[in-house]
Amino acid sequence: MAFVLLAFFILPMVLAPCTNGKRSSESNPKGDFKAMREKMVETQIKARGVKDPRVLSALRKVERNRFVPEEYLNSAYSDQPLPIGEGQTISQPYIVALMTELLELKGDEKVLEIGTGSGYQAAVLAELAKEVYSIEIIGSLASMAKNRLLELGYQNIKVKAGDGYLGWPEVAPFDAIIITAAPDHIPKPLIEQLKEGGRMVVPVGTYTQELKKIVKRSGKIETTDVIPVVFVPMTGEGVKGKK
Repeated sequence: MAFVLLAFFILPMVLAPCTNGKRSSESNPKGDFKAMREKMVETQIKARGVKDPRVLSALRKVERNRFVPEEYLNSAYSDQPLPIGEGQTISQPYIVALMTELLELKGDEKVLEIGTGSGYQAAVLAELAKEVYSIEIIGSLASMAKNRLLELGYQNIKVKAGDGYLGWPEVAPFDAIIITAAPDHIPKPLIEQLKEGGRMVVPVGTYTQELKKIVKRSGKIETTDVIPVVFVPMTGEGVKGKK
């Protein structure tokens, strides 16, 4: 769950509801959201270099407005993250698209997501992979995301509350892992749960971080730095103990 990205960098920002004194349903009739998604993809995502047609198609299809609180509906497709409660955010559309593209999904993968949040990233992944397993450390968010995704008809997503640092060993290994909160080091349990040839995308660092793409080859990891970012920190006993 990332903070706001300007150009190619993510900067922290305090956000306020953008309702302009009107109910969101009045200023943005439901039929307008499709056009807003298309504009988002063209101006925020393609314009910044995301090219994978499957990723672009998923971003056009998944209704981000279904994953934000009602008071933020006017900003559902804006170039920024939005609060979702519990001090967490739904990530900026561009960073969702970029991280998803870096996973190089073809359609038959099992993907692990750490940091479910509102469920938006999981929904995007579910359009591109066979199975998605998502872990959220905040129980109330995990419950709301699970119910929301089921209501939207996603049958290939499983959500649980738990410490994402430790992964989901019962269903490992995974073809791809995406982490939407920042640990200060690459979590060893998640590397162990990544398949040979698998890809991981993770922001690593403390206040400022680097988004990294990791590929596992012959039991070792190859790491590529992508862009500087600022994400909310990963929490949990696993991080504290650095297992």
